Amino acid sequence: MPTRLLLLLCLTGLVFAKKPPDVDCYVVHMEYVHCSWNKQGTPEVNYTFHGRFGSAPWRECTMYLSENGTITGCNHLYQNINDRFGSFYTILKHGSDESKKQHELRYKVKLYPPTNLTVKLGSDSNLWFYWNQSHSGCVESEVRYRINNKTWNSDPVSTGIQYYCINLPSDSSLYEVQVRSKFGRDCAESQIWSEWSQPVAWGANNSTDKSKPKDSSMSAWTPVMYVLGALTLILMVMMLLHYERVRIRLMPVVLTPKFNQEWISGSDNPKPFYPDYTERVCPVRDYTLVSQSSSDSSDCSTSSVTTDQTDCSIPMPLDGSDLSTSCSSSTSTVSVSSEGPEKVSV
Repeated sequence: MPTRLLLLLCLTGLVFAKKPPDVDCYVVHMEYVHCSWNKQGTPEVNYTFHGRFGSAPWRECTMYLSENGTITGCNHLYQNINDRFGSFYTILKHGSDESKKQHELRYKVKLYPPTNLTVKLGSDSNLWFYWNQSHSGCVESEVRYRINNKTWNSDPVSTGIQYYCINLPSDSSLYEVQVRSKFGRDCAESQIWSEWSQPVAWGANNSTDKSKPKDSSMSAWTPVMYVLGALTLILMVMMLLHYERVRIRLMPVVLTPKFNQEWISGSDNPKPFYPDYTERVCPVRDYTLVSQSSSDSSDCSTSSVTTDQTDCSIPMPLDGSDLSTSCSSSTSTVSVSSEGPEKVSV
């Protein structure tokens, strides 16, 4: 009886014993092999991992991955880069329990996400997206974009192409784009896509990065800046006119001479002109020499010459009472008249 019970318990333990979890491996960006065994959940125990390429000796993992203190995976480094597409063998072991598996990694290569994704509005009014992928020769890409945060639309990109175009975008709409890559058919098509790249956006806010300031938000402030500038200019002009009495003249003022109508009127008796200045008086004299006669000895000459003289250095008396002088000897006299020319008799 005890023997039968012990045998039953052993059979029951074998039935309910858990197998080691399944191991899944793939190549990461042609650098190392990543293996994990937590697809069915975090294991209850820590397993040890061994791997090898072809007939190479077994090597235990040197870079375990853990989750909540439990080992869930391993990054197995290459020893020979030429083995990266060969058959890879793994052993997952805990105590007496172990699981062996063969992996064909040729179709399981996962690349890093594309980098430096940028967007530019071309001169043809189309929206162009560019990115970088270190393994570009055999890599094909997939682009997904959405407009105004709606459903994603996906488009494939041919092998070796690292750009994408959206025709005639609307500046009033917001475009968001992401890219992912994998090895194409020309280099043993991979079954695993890379992760999606960081998104870039363009459109309603005219920006290639959501974390950067938006250009269109700046353009929305442009009319406000214009209005403030105009108001400032008007205020400055008003202040100048008020405090400095500045007159803005478009054309110079031409002065028009003012004539006294009484001067040019046709009146018979115009009013006399009175100057408002004084001028030194210059006397003007006319001298006439009269010929000598036999009967009159009062003449002073025998010839007659008329001469006009002006002498401004001699003051001229205001009346003609003292204008008589003696010419020569006994009978010579000078008679001067205030109204006519002077006559000198010898």
